[in-house]
Amino acid sequence: MAGLLEQIDPLKAEAREAFAAATDLPALEQGKGVFLGPEGRFTALMKQLGSLAREERPAAGKAINAAKAELESALASRREELELKAAQPQNPSDFTAPGRRRALGHLHPLTRVTDDIVKAFRRIGFAVADGPEIEGEYHCFDALNTPKDHPARDSQDTFFVDTPSRPLLRTHTSSVQIRVMEKQPPPIRIIVPGRVYRRDNADATHNPTFHQVEGLYVDRGVTVGDLKGTVEFVFRELMGSDTKIRFRPHYFSYTEPSFEIDFSNALVRKLGKDWLEIAGCGMVHPQVFENVGYDPEVWTGWAFGFGIERIAMIRYGISDIRLFYENDVRFLRQF
Repeated sequence: MAGLLEQIDPLKAEAREAFAAATDLPALEQGKGVFLGPEGRFTALMKQLGSLAREERPAAGKAINAAKAELESALASRREELELKAAQPQNPSDFTAPGRRRALGHLHPLTRVTDDIVKAFRRIGFAVADGPEIEGEYHCFDALNTPKDHPARDSQDTFFVDTPSRPLLRTHTSSVQIRVMEKQPPPIRIIVPGRVYRRDNADATHNPTFHQVEGLYVDRGVTVGDLKGTVEFVFRELMGSDTKIRFRPHYFSYTEPSFEIDFSNALVRKLGKDWLEIAGCGMVHPQVFENVGYDPEVWTGWAFGFGIERIAMIRYGISDIRLFYENDVRFLRQF
């Protein structure tokens, strides 16, 4: 076992140097493949665990996974640096040149709110993830511990595509958390804004198509306290510093314990209410971790989701969700 453990730190240092030396994203991805890919050098270390005595394997596996987690964090940090570098203009700006006219039009209110949500989460270290809108039942339901007889899996609630494989239009962006956890080890800190679909008849508060933000944080020792602190910070950023948050017990198949989130502030009181339900949340169910290959005895995490339209309606005093989709310029010019 000593020989295997002695390889970890030098290999980790070599990987860090390779990530730091990468000058663009393709080179960084190549370095990732060399060290963390399916045929990478850390994968080769994991394959050597079988040669150890049974009692030595847990400690060795833990050490390798800890090193991989550190490298994933270093990789993400370097990727962000290279993305920022790539986004910068190659030629310096000439500030003596004549100014250009302002672009015509305005940002859509849903775009404004989504941008504000992303900014709030980025301030506390969250990355943005994305995934397909046409999903399979496994990622949308099975992996999220949703039983076969759950109402959401009925064709009266969900849009299924009429083909033999029976794909569906995703009902929540929670499916992306499964895809992310399948691809990388913890720690994970992501948000997933995106369009979702449910068979709701269009009325003042429901629409068959709407937008949702999913948040996921997985690490060692994550608690409900971390969840509540994050929720309070984000909603104060979005809804004002006078915002107060409370949790109420609830049930979701993919979290345990689960909560509904209510908030109160001046906007809510204008509606003649003391509290208004705004989101659902909870600690990730151990079965969900097992479904993606995480050890629930080692890792804990929380997830929560809320509708972007609901935030926009409260912020801007909009009473009918359908206004967002009618493309009436008299409405859009207000923003």
